Amino acid sequence: MPEVVTRRAGTREWAGLGLLALPTVLLGLDVTVLYLVLPSMAEALDPSATQTLWIMDAYGFFIAGFLITMGTLGDRIGRRRLLVIGTAAFAAVSVFAAFAPNAELLIVARALLGVAGATLMPSTLSLISNMFADARQRAVAIGIWATMFALGMAAGPVAGGALVGTFWWGAAFLLAVPVAVAVLAGARALLPEYADPQAGRLDLASVGLSLAAILPVVYAIKHAAADGPGPGTAALAVLGAVAGALFVRRQRGLASPLLDVTLFTSRAFSAALAVLLIGLVGVGGTMYLVTQYLQLVEGLTPFAAGLWMGPPALAMFAAAIGAPIIARRVRPGLVMALMLALSVIGYALLATAGTGDAARVVAGFAFVYLGLGAIAALGTDMVVGAAPASKSGSAAAMSETVQELGIAVGVAVLGSLTTVLYTARMTAPADVPPELAARLTDSLPGALSVAGQVPAPVVREAQALFTSGVNIASAVAGVAIVAAAALCLTALRHVRPLGENER
Repeated sequence: MPEVVTRRAGTREWAGLGLLALPTVLLGLDVTVLYLVLPSMAEALDPSATQTLWIMDAYGFFIAGFLITMGTLGDRIGRRRLLVIGTAAFAAVSVFAAFAPNAELLIVARALLGVAGATLMPSTLSLISNMFADARQRAVAIGIWATMFALGMAAGPVAGGALVGTFWWGAAFLLAVPVAVAVLAGARALLPEYADPQAGRLDLASVGLSLAAILPVVYAIKHAAADGPGPGTAALAVLGAVAGALFVRRQRGLASPLLDVTLFTSRAFSAALAVLLIGLVGVGGTMYLVTQYLQLVEGLTPFAAGLWMGPPALAMFAAAIGAPIIARRVRPGLVMALMLALSVIGYALLATAGTGDAARVVAGFAFVYLGLGAIAALGTDMVVGAAPASKSGSAAAMSETVQELGIAVGVAVLGSLTTVLYTARMTAPADVPPELAARLTDSLPGALSVAGQVPAPVVREAQALFTSGVNIASAVAGVAIVAAAALCLTALRHVRPLGENER
């Protein structure tokens, strides 16, 4: 087979990757920064329980909904242009959020931050595909990109705690301003522009159908995680499925579709998306449970828990950089399968941890993150690499949408499983008043809220039962990861080592 000469990235491209890392870290920070900001914010704005939930969830909710639209929009108007517009909008809305006078306006600000964030995620990833034409370099660059988001999530509680302690709750949102200044100043010099010259007009009906397909499903997942499944969540799921079917049907009939559904005919594209979905279900749910364990069982503050999440983030960084290097000589499907097998060790550690086992839990989660680093780098590279240059924004958005859905499903499924196991086995002593008994048996946070009014052994039992639920949920996630590893070995075995046909 003839070799294909591919231009390798130079200093400008790697410097551009450093610039793209800034908004990526910022997006991760905004997912978790409210963990420590919430108490101060609640004291200042006095939101209701429903408003508090929307303040926390609106950001991710609207990111997931608008990713496909924004990824395709970047293909049409230019990816660098969309990044610049989105960065400026993100900074402006962050300032608005920092000085929001009431809960209603803060919810609006969080929703707008989600829309702006949806412009940044596919723009950064598709720009990387333009800047790094060499397959080996591109995989390493995507690994660095993926790790930056995870580092941002790990740093969120730490940064939030430091800013709230020094200034006020709104200061956490102002982190976006210096990041935006740096990106806007360096974009033209370090980042190339690319737009599909053959792209047609943006089909607004497809935009509406994509939102109708994704938003009800994400809302149903989050609602089921908080309140359990019910007729309302089922109706929303059906609505999303119907809209999704209509969306796919419309795309097949358009000359310039919002999402090129023919990409799914590529076995590598579809299988890589499936692996990312399964992997993020496990990681998303496990991350939620591990942070809950560190704070509710071990008694750590969110700030301290954020510090404990540092070693797993470093493990992910090592895997995200190392896996593409290994995949230059070993088939990527095999590398992903082996790293997911190491991940299973982590789930096993989590499945056997008890109370007082913070080090074991963090070590287990570090193994889990090894698998995430590999599939985030190599799986995302397969998805983006399967699409032509003119469609890389759309492919990048599809990858990000699947990962957002995976995290939401993981939190819903594994979090709900842990809660069900807790409520089924937790009993209150006979001499405890009914109102206290209800709090004890509802959830571990409820039990801790009345810890001063019940005997200490009862609280320890609640913590042990929650930990047992984490054990079972981790075992379930581990089984799913075994299935993902098997999928890598079967459906991705045909993918050749990175850059094998390039010189």
